Amino acid sequence: MSRLDHSLIAGLPAFEGLARADLDAILSKAVALRVAKDDAIFDQGVEAGSFFILLDGRVRVVRTTPDGRQAIVRYIVPGELLGIAQALGRDTYPASAVAAVDCVVLAWPSRLWAKFAVDYPSFGKNTYRTVGARLEDVQTQMLDMATRQVEQRVAHALLRLVRQAGRSDGDGIAIDFPISRQDIAEMTGTTLHTVSRIMSAWEDKGLVKSGRQQVTIVESHKLLLLAEGRTERD
Repeated sequence: MSRLDHSLIAGLPAFEGLARADLDAILSKAVALRVAKDDAIFDQGVEAGSFFILLDGRVRVVRTTPDGRQAIVRYIVPGELLGIAQALGRDTYPASAVAAVDCVVLAWPSRLWAKFAVDYPSFGKNTYRTVGARLEDVQTQMLDMATRQVEQRVAHALLRLVRQAGRSDGDGIAIDFPISRQDIAEMTGTTLHTVSRIMSAWEDKGLVKSGRQQVTIVESHKLLLLAEGRTERD
């Protein structure tokens, strides 16, 4: 197999500040993998044998509850780590990771996590910052579930996706990977019927446009007001 070039990871948040020789050493332990759309990169509850970084594509992180319901915890975008069970003190994956589109990832054996953190202190610092940010995201989502109306939760979810993976098009800001109304329901702890009703009402008002697994935010400011429970006069 050809040698991986350090430019693949140079400048990514996890590896920021590392010298070229360090990047080469880290990459020498990595394996590049292609993952087809809708295939799992890893499954919830199985032994965490590897950790990964996403180079291309989009990944949805899905958690299954004891009663069998699925919740989309977050979406992973290029440059982000995933499968970092070791950083959470776990030896199994706490959720599943599924390719939302065709993806390319780099994989390392999990046993190297602690070694990298010791050998490359900035890697440890950068990755634990990532863990902290994700735990904060989870806390925010839990607070949303407990305190916000469903319409507000849906608005917040769409705005988060736009911040992560928005691109301008002729109508507004499009979420640049396939996302269904069922996905949005699983992100916000509600039903497909409720999300469909909300999205249809927003389309009638000209706030969003949606098609088959495509969503475009037309009026982001108005959606933000909805998310915060405010009106334009506030």
